[in-house]
Amino acid sequence: MKTATNTSEKIEILIGDDHPLFREGLCHAFAETSDIIVKASAKNGNELIDLVHHNSYDLVLLDLSMPGKSGLEVLKQLKSENPDLPVLVLSMHPEDQYAVRVIKAGASGYITKDSDVDILMNAIRKVAKGGKYASPEITEKLAFGFLDPSHAPHENLSDREYQVFCMIAKGQSLTEIGNELSLSVKTISTHRSRILEKMNLKKNAELIHYAINNELI
Repeated sequence: MKTATNTSEKIEILIGDDHPLFREGLCHAFAETSDIIVKASAKNGNELIDLVHHNSYDLVLLDLSMPGKSGLEVLKQLKSENPDLPVLVLSMHPEDQYAVRVIKAGASGYITKDSDVDILMNAIRKVAKGGKYASPEITEKLAFGFLDPSHAPHENLSDREYQVFCMIAKGQSLTEIGNELSLSVKTISTHRSRILEKMNLKKNAELIHYAINNELI
């Protein structure tokens, strides 16, 4: 992998996102720059991993909500197999839901999809040069979170459990979640049972109430 040392060098990126129109929109936006080039795009985690196995990129722009493997699972595999490849997570989820979790998992930054395109481009350039990108609030949580001896119950969930937890909290049914994640309803039900057990909750209403109180949705 080559690293861009200044904005005059080309930054070849791989986009991982399952929405064709969003990918196309990014491609059009980056086409207006002189340094950011979309070398390839993938609509799911398996396709993205395969592209990384066979090509080189300066940066991966990764969505968290893709069918099949979750973005967090893809991120962990990427960092395990290609530790020097920068990954910038671009997600529809608010920072409070996932930013700390993905940065701890190895992402070089986290930015939401409603951010201004200029902010996204600056984040790409910073991360491609080996830097990190996060809001001041997330940076503070990462820097000082270890001083807080208590851990919220949702922090004990695995990445997949946390993903299912957020989807249940938003009112999605087990069938809807299973379809979106390409998993069986039985598997989602098992995740739900483990979530309730780990968080010492008894039903979905309590889970939703917890998510609201902790500003996770």
